[in-house]
Amino acid sequence: MSDQPGLPFGAFEFHATALEVADRLAAPVAEALAAWPDREAAGSVLYVETDPEKADTAVFCETYDVPLEASANCVVVAARRGGETTMAACLALATTRVDVNRAVRKHLDARKASFAPMDAAVGATGMEYGGITPVGLPAGWPLLVDAAVAAAPFVLVGSGRRPRCPERWCSRTWPADRRVGRPPAAGSQ
Repeated sequence: MSDQPGLPFGAFEFHATALEVADRLAAPVAEALAAWPDREAAGSVLYVETDPEKADTAVFCETYDVPLEASANCVVVAARRGGETTMAACLALATTRVDVNRAVRKHLDARKASFAPMDAAVGATGMEYGGITPVGLPAGWPLLVDAAVAAAPFVLVGSGRRPRCPERWCSRTWPADRRVGRPPAAGSQ
């Protein structure tokens, strides 16, 4: 009999609740989980270890038996209007592309929106590039969650770190927001 929580999908050698392995998470992620008022929701967040050589989404999903529609990506965008820049994060399934130029720009009421430069995203979030996650983002940042993510029973996202063995975790606690993505164009994958 195992003390480890059950996984909703996937085949990982190691998994635990994220709260049990908070030292393996980026500091802002661990702090956000520790402060999450809904203790049951915080305790339901799971952590898994993966091989960094298998980080490409398609390879990752095949290797660990994770459906593409259960893998989500968090991207940081910089939206500008006048002299002001607003940083925001977008969470979309791996099967969806974030529509930065139309949907995100319009939602943030910006004149221009683009993916944030790597150094800006890493510096502002305190997380590692390739592992940025919606939990633990800076206070005041808009988090745009695609409707497909909100509708998914579980999703797998980064842990805020991407060390030699990048961790990921899954949760089913995403609040619904406006749709910010669209399916990729046919033949564009």
